[in-house]
Amino acid sequence: MMPRNRIQKSLFVLLLATIFLTGCGALNPFCGTARPKPVVTSLAPNPVTLSQVQQGLLLTVNGSRFYSNSIILWNGAPLPTTSVNSTQLQATITATQISAPGTAQIAVHTPANLSGDLGCDSGGNSKALTFTVN
Repeated sequence: MMPRNRIQKSLFVLLLATIFLTGCGALNPFCGTARPKPVVTSLAPNPVTLSQVQQGLLLTVNGSRFYSNSIILWNGAPLPTTSVNSTQLQATITATQISAPGTAQIAVHTPANLSGDLGCDSGGNSKALTFTVN
């Protein structure tokens, strides 16, 4: 029979291994403030005309896991972003971003929030969607 303190140590080691191997999963109780990567599902409007962009176009990025400090990325560069709610962000697109017909990759970045969390992934960039200007 295994001594009680050896069983407790084994269970503790198993718990620590589970926490660090699962990252920010449901099994990790230390991931309370960690933020999941944002998910972008659609852009509205898309596609648009160049004349719409020249007038200043309000782009809405729809998805999930957005936070008040999430930002829209235009080809990797941050845009001034308004957080509508946890599923919508908005930014104004002008000729400064795109001055001729073409495309841009739109993603969302959420900063990490890891105050004291161990073994957790937090924040990051969503997968990008293509925004088209005709």
